[in-house]
Amino acid sequence: MANLRDIRRRIKSVKNTAQITKAMQMVAASKMRRAQQAALNGRPYAQLINRVISSVSNAIDPALHPLLEHREGNKELVILLTTDKGLCGALNTNVLREAAALPVDSTQFVSIGRKGTQFLARTRRKIAAEFPLSEQPAFAQSKQISKFCIDKFLSGECDKLSILYPRFVNTLTQTPTHLAILPITGFTDFSQLHVNALQNVVEVGITADYQPVDPIEGILEFEPSPKAVLDAIIPAYIHYFIHQTQLAARASEQSARMVAMKSATDNAKSLVKDLTLEYNKARQASITNEILEIATAQLALG
Repeated sequence: MANLRDIRRRIKSVKNTAQITKAMQMVAASKMRRAQQAALNGRPYAQLINRVISSVSNAIDPALHPLLEHREGNKELVILLTTDKGLCGALNTNVLREAAALPVDSTQFVSIGRKGTQFLARTRRKIAAEFPLSEQPAFAQSKQISKFCIDKFLSGECDKLSILYPRFVNTLTQTPTHLAILPITGFTDFSQLHVNALQNVVEVGITADYQPVDPIEGILEFEPSPKAVLDAIIPAYIHYFIHQTQLAARASEQSARMVAMKSATDNAKSLVKDLTLEYNKARQASITNEILEIATAQLALG
């Protein structure tokens, strides 16, 4: 009977766990939809700023702005995006594996997310700064991160700035992605930073087209000056770049957690079935033994 009691307790425990994982799955699914929509809402602005920054940076001399300057050094500042909590499958493991492959001596990290901070401290890597991870990343918070990184680049403490984060491909797939931010060599398609869904988003019809007044001398007409345009648009581009990757990382986290919790719920249900079958077999064997004992006693008395 003790064996039957243990099996009943285990069945009850697994059922309780399945209820918890099912609830977490539903919560993650709801948060994933909101995070995905938040990432997609900024897509028209992203497409427009892509075109402007591409036209401006390709049409002028990179020496006009320090954020376009290419340096020979190899010191890199990496923004590492992970999660605060676990229970999201191999999402953090895949991103941290990419971080572990970066050279130790020439790489510093700006950590966003507790899991990344713990990994960097455990592996004794250089942490330039730590920033909290918000449930719903605000643009003002992303701007603080980007300003810190820009100051690091302008002061010469790093020669390159990049970001390492889990890119949302679809609900089942999130791939660790390492993207360069500074120096700017062109532009990044923000639509590839997050979801491949909602392909019917209206394309922005405005293009940034800065044509030379005199093709022979290559003089460009800007309003205001080229440097003033770059001073305004390049920081805005970097602020928005980091903000969009944060939104994409949140969508990846909730998607990975939803899939992981669904898998855990299915496994729990399967385990309950196996335990129930084992319980029924043990109970049937116990009843059979009792019947045999009664029959044997009757024969002995007869």
